[in-house]
Formats: sequence, structure tokens, C-alpha cells
Amino acid sequence: MDQPRRLYTDLAWLWPMWGAAADEYAHYCRHVSALVERFAERPASTLLDIGCGGGKNVFNLKETFRVTGVDLSPTMLAQASELNPESVFVQGDMRTVRLGTTFDAVLMDDAISYMTSLADLTAALRTAHVHLDPGGVLVATPDVTVETFQQNRTTVTPGTDTGRRDELDVVFIENVYDPDPSDEQYETTVLYLIRDRGHLRIETDHWRMGLFSLDTWRRVLRDTGFDVCEGRYDTGEDGYTVFACVKR
Repeated sequence: MDQPRRLYTDLAWLWPMWGAAADEYAHYCRHVSALVERFAERPASTLLDIGCGGGKNVFNLKETFRVTGVDLSPTMLAQASELNPESVFVQGDMRTVRLGTTFDAVLMDDAISYMTSLADLTAALRTAHVHLDPGGVLVATPDVTVETFQQNRTTVTPGTDTGRRDELDVVFIENVYDPDPSDEQYETTVLYLIRDRGHLRIETDHWRMGLFSLDTWRRVLRDTGFDVCEGRYDTGEDGYTVFACVKR
């Protein structure tokens, strides 16, 4: 994988402004909870959020589960802990982390898309399998697959209110581009338009993400030891493939 992205290091202070935990993430988390309830072969009360970032999913999922979060970025973990002081957070790489305990459910949201090779994707899904009890459920939601990727797509997201609306205004401009359709990666470029008391500051970020076909996802999940059910999650503007996977 690439070096840590600026959004997760020196620009991590912008992350709370990119989508509100109580609004944008709540609907998705209800969808995740419903999938766990539907497919779990045992009562589900604990959940491991692998790639938890700043803890916005945890903020909503903790209403239903006792949640533990894992992330590579200590800066993001600090934000997650501040937002969710009642939850446990551990620094670790999703390809290799081993907590020595198991859970009723595991969530791998968009952070799974940072796996930029088949070997990394396989290792991350093995991590999820290792941390699940038999009959437990993995919910995995890649940002895109080969079938849904839109070349040169650009989205503009105004920052949410930080309580400094009269002083600070932020706009996130995100572009995705695949320079080589024959490989397993695409590029994300982000412009941060930061106006602090009217003074414009422009910052940039750039990283690679993984791009795999649905057939590749299905094969790797099954080979890892999951029974796989596949569905969709729609936001009204975007749709995502969601895998609900039961550990055999």
C-alpha cells in the first residue's frame, strides 16, 4: 500500500467535516445491523470494525453492538476514541492484525478498498475470518468494483458545520481515474478548498485504491471460508455492492 494519506495524517482534522456521523452514516449502519441480524447463526452482540477510521460507523453501530475498532492511523484512532469513549480501539494493519479474540460480526467498509493487490485483499479477508466466531457474519462493502467503476468521476462535497461556520468553510473535491485498466488499481485525487476567515488555502491528496471484479470478490471470499450472499446498498445517489458472508 502507499504511504499514509494526508487525510489520515496532517489533514486528519478535516475528516470530521467530511460527512456527519449521525446522518450520513446512520442509514448505512442500520443496513449493516439488519444484515448481521438476518444472516448470523448465533445471537450477535459484538462487532469488530476493521478500518474504522475516525469512528463514524462505530458511533452508530454502538447502539446495537459492543464495538471494537481497528485502524492503521493513530491520528484517526484518536478521533474515533474521542467520538466513542465507551468503545475499544486498537492500532493495526488489516492484513496482519491479530487481536487474540473473536466477535459475532465484522465490518469492513470502504477501507477495504485500500487493498491494492489480490494478495493484500486476500490477507485482509483472512483477518476478518480469523476474528469471527463460527456462524458469525462479515459485512464487506467495497467502494467500487470493475463493474461499477466510473472513469474520471468527480464529486464535490461541502464540509459540514464545525461550529466555526463564520470562520471556516471547507469543500472536498474527489476525482477517481484508472490509468491502466489491465491492473488491479485506480487513483483517487482529492482537492481540499479551505477558507479560514475568508483566506483560501488549497491542499491536495493522492493515493491508489484496489479495483477487483465481482467474480474476484466472490472467489476470494469463498476460498477464505465464507458462505457468500450478495446484495446492494443504495444511498439515493450511489449504489454499492454489499457482501454478507457467514463463516463456515
